[in-house]
Amino acid sequence: MLNSAAVSRLLLLFPALLLGQDGSSGISVPITVSGGAFFSERLEITGQSKTPEAGGFRSMLYPTIKLGSHWFGYAAIQVRSNPYFYYDAYRPQYELYDDVLQAYGGYSFRAEKMTVIIKTGRLSSAFGSFPLRYDDADNPLQDQPLSYIQTLTLRDDQLPCGTTDLLHQPYGSVSHFCGGALGRATGVTPVTLYGLPGVEADVSGYRIDGRLQITSGSPADAQHFDRPAQYHQWTAGGGYTISQGFRVGVSGFRGPYLEPTLAPLLPVGTTVRDFPASGIGVDVQWARGRWSVTGEWQRFRFDSPNFTVSPSIQSTYAEVKLRVTPRLFLAARPSWMNPGRVVDKKGVAADNFALSIGSYEAGAGWWLNRHQLLKASYEWFKMEGRQGTRFDVAGVQFVTTFNSLNWAFR
Repeated sequence: MLNSAAVSRLLLLFPALLLGQDGSSGISVPITVSGGAFFSERLEITGQSKTPEAGGFRSMLYPTIKLGSHWFGYAAIQVRSNPYFYYDAYRPQYELYDDVLQAYGGYSFRAEKMTVIIKTGRLSSAFGSFPLRYDDADNPLQDQPLSYIQTLTLRDDQLPCGTTDLLHQPYGSVSHFCGGALGRATGVTPVTLYGLPGVEADVSGYRIDGRLQITSGSPADAQHFDRPAQYHQWTAGGGYTISQGFRVGVSGFRGPYLEPTLAPLLPVGTTVRDFPASGIGVDVQWARGRWSVTGEWQRFRFDSPNFTVSPSIQSTYAEVKLRVTPRLFLAARPSWMNPGRVVDKKGVAADNFALSIGSYEAGAGWWLNRHQLLKASYEWFKMEGRQGTRFDVAGVQFVTTFNSLNWAFR
């Protein structure tokens, strides 16, 4: 196993760097294609689907170019149908999506025994560790941890008036009353799995790895390149490999998350920079023999002008994988999200500004051969105060990976 998360990023994301010795430069395009189906009453909640069954597909393309021993370019392009992921079932509009998740250029070099990588463009967030396993062939289950997919009862384009405004807001359909965009919409996600425009430096060596990222927009508010007047902010992380297969890491971010259009509604003398979103996380990876475990603890806070104690969320997950045979594995991942205490400027307080959520997914995978994986899983979804299996999901997924399309040149 590699002893550095930064080096792991490089080797996982830049397959062109592994081109044969026949050429110092070249192009590589690994591809992952997945098809799946699931059963859940989530599909029927909005009335947009008349049956609890759905199916879809997803293709991931990773074009990479290597130019000499130092320069490279990389992209991650997603084409998928909706619904495909388990969380799509809440809004089952039958559509096709294409997303450029990442697209950047980079430069790598060695200094003493340290490896340094500089990247600029559209980057996955340097916060957390799960984004490295977003590909269906790397994720042993079919859903994702809650902090990366669950929307909150907070919005970046509206201001809540106070505690009462936050209470009883439904997940997925949020409307606040102290200014901003009109109507209801989905809230922010604590940390995005999609890319952010920015620049990043990764350093690794001596069992230590570190990364610093400056982006336009918050990990809780991913923006497109064509969005004007976004605010820069930082994300940083690092880790230490204690022994072979055992690494502990930390990461954090801080910066504005509110839309610039809300600036006129803020208290006199303040800007959106005075009300940042911040996050801190701890991640652990451990592997020995047939067992591997990974997990994260994260805490997020979203400062808002009408609160003395602003909304905060704690999120945790633990993923366990057992390799039963060289081809068969079992996996399980419990995940929790617990909203925190709030107090508004009128003194109105609540121990939790939203309902606590838990998801518990268990499944199995079978490698039919080196490039084809069949997965099945069941997810129990629990929300505070709600009983029954209406939000549970059962699904199957077939994943095919293709050998890189390689073109080497000098």
